[in-house]
Amino acid sequence: MTAEPLPRAHPSAGTLRALVGNAAPEAVVLAAAIPFLFLHATYQPTVSLGLGDSSVDVTLADAAIACVLAAAAVRARHEGWQPLRRAWVVPALAAAFVLAGAVSLATPSLLGEDYDLTTHAISLAKFAWYATLLPATVLLVRSTLDAVPLLRAVTAWTVAATSWGLLQFLGIVSEFEGKRPGQREPSFVGIHDFAALSGAALVVGAAGIALGDGRPTGRRWSLVALATGALGVVLSGAMTAVVGLWLALAAVLLGARAVRTLRPRAALALAAVVLLVTAGTAVMRASTIERFAEFIGLRERVADTGVESYAHRTLLAYIGGRIWLDRPVTGVGWQASSEEWAYGPFLADARARFPSEPDQAFPSPEHPWGIQMLYLQAAADLGIAGIALLLGLAAAGVTAGIRGLRSSPAALVGLGWLCVVAGVWTGIGLVAGLPLGALTWIAFGLVTVRD
Repeated sequence: MTAEPLPRAHPSAGTLRALVGNAAPEAVVLAAAIPFLFLHATYQPTVSLGLGDSSVDVTLADAAIACVLAAAAVRARHEGWQPLRRAWVVPALAAAFVLAGAVSLATPSLLGEDYDLTTHAISLAKFAWYATLLPATVLLVRSTLDAVPLLRAVTAWTVAATSWGLLQFLGIVSEFEGKRPGQREPSFVGIHDFAALSGAALVVGAAGIALGDGRPTGRRWSLVALATGALGVVLSGAMTAVVGLWLALAAVLLGARAVRTLRPRAALALAAVVLLVTAGTAVMRASTIERFAEFIGLRERVADTGVESYAHRTLLAYIGGRIWLDRPVTGVGWQASSEEWAYGPFLADARARFPSEPDQAFPSPEHPWGIQMLYLQAAADLGIAGIALLLGLAAAGVTAGIRGLRSSPAALVGLGWLCVVAGVWTGIGLVAGLPLGALTWIAFGLVTVRD
């Protein structure tokens, strides 16, 4: 008799299977794109393509999106387009919002104002390019099993980002402006994007604990996600992310209660974690919070400290509101609120209303700050149609997540992610090509998962 040879062990294949589970191969492409989507442009090789007087910058993140779209097309060809047809409302509203932005490109010309159409059209095209992640996610993540590699990739990349941010905080490695230990850190993503990524990981962990069985990533992954996400948010020092986290916590706990898996101890533990994150982030921003208290008159101003974050955003929000009220129907055009002809008529009133703010806090050709709040900028730039479509898209996403949480924990995670990004977007305007944008569109795709 001749003994049959034993099968060879393939450790790498076993490790890969442990990471991706039983997800479809195409779904793994979306997970593999996470490191490129959540990497600041400073660290990415860029190819600039000339387009008139402007240029189009193509990065590794753009290449990753192209791969994700190709994988989505392959899977749709083999398994059909049914998920996209079933969840058509959310992608349709997203497309309508992008279309409203495209139409608004003509607004400045109709108003007789000078406007760099090419530059702003390129920005809109980049925004639309990232928005394709929404239908791609719908087609690739067709079940909770397909979501596992994506959620584990977010967790693993957050471990890397938080570790790098901690080294920056300790003064061991440099950030964008050199070594600045003991303050809020951007990691290798950017401050707000780092906060959004960390918040997303925290939601993954919270869902696993609230559901009681570690779903959808597993118990160990859930604990790692919770811990590293919590520390990452604190290191970023983004209070906007903290607001989103409280919303996400409410969504996760109510979702777990709806499927009758929530235990009081788990709820208390998660609330304690978010409370610690809130306290830690507040400590990171203590001086800024004190300056804002002086700004709104809760305490006496002790010294002029230059441009302070929260006071600055309040000033810019005032100007943004005036721009919208001046042209509530049409708005002023995609990103035109940062143009001098749009904000200029309201500068005198803003200076009178905020007399203690330094000159550099006010927008100018040298400092085109923009509005720095997505919701208000959508109204100022795109008018009633823009803000209505944005709010309609948000409502559709939340509704889809609520409807899906009973059948898939992936939908619950997507709902939590929407809450996180909703908070972070209160400190960011319509900026194209952000990791935050990628997370937003992926979240809108996740809430449609039903299996």
